[in-house]
Parts: sequence; C-alpha cells; structure tokens
Amino acid sequence: MLLRTNSDNIDFQKLTGELDIELCKIYNTNPEDYEEYNRITGLPTVVLAYENEEPVGCGCFKIFNDKTVEIKRMFIKENQRGKGVASAILAELEKWAKELGYEEAVLETGKGQPNAIKLYQKYGYKIIENYNQYDDLEISVCLKKLL
Repeated sequence: MLLRTNSDNIDFQKLTGELDIELCKIYNTNPEDYEEYNRITGLPTVVLAYENEEPVGCGCFKIFNDKTVEIKRMFIKENQRGKGVASAILAELEKWAKELGYEEAVLETGKGQPNAIKLYQKYGYKIIENYNQYDDLEISVCLKKLL
C-alpha cells in the first residue's frame, strides 16, 4: 500500500534515519557531513510504502523550479528490495508531480549506489551534469526525466 503524506510523518522520519545510516556505511561518512542536503522539513509531498502495516520504503519530492521537481530521500528497507517497492514509489511521486503541473524531475544519487542508478535509468532518467550543491561532489550522479 502507498500513502501520500508529509515530512512530519513519523514513519518517514524513521525510514530516512535508516537511509542516513546506510549512506554513511556506503560512503564512509558521518550523518552530519550531508545533513544540509538531506534535511527534509515542512514538505507536503512524501510517499510511503507499507507491507502488513509496516513502513518499508519512502521517497519525496520538492520544487526545484517552476516546471521541475527534485526526487529526494528514496529508500527501501533491505529485506524489501527487488519486490517493486522502489518502482511503485517512484511512479507515485512522478504521478503526483504531474498532477501538480510539473513537467520534469531531477535527482541526485551516488556512484556507490549502482542499483539506484540502474533503477532510475530503467524508468527513463538520463544522466546529466551535476547541478547546484552537487557540482563539486565527485561521488554524485545527477539524472533527469521528462514527465
């Protein structure tokens, strides 16, 4: 089951906390190193996935510019990966963004997450030059898709 909610949702906060821990393991960093990029507050566009009433995945988007949203904080619990949860969340985020009148989506992921890059490419995202705060981050991979 998918739920549209906001960033105040406690399940979203728990899942993004797990995401931060996983990213720190992948990139050998500390959560505070990237807190400015990862902090999500007051955001009305969050999607949560549940299985048997347990939160198993999340994602959200924020406004990037007048025609573009930025997909953020995509995370699926490890024991739920490969079951289509990420695909469902991504599709719901894109649908929601289109409903609100947005024409494209951008996102940033990391070179240490090849499965994430493959997922986004499978759904039509193309690698672009790094943007904004990711310009100088060697580990970043930025992607874009027309909705």
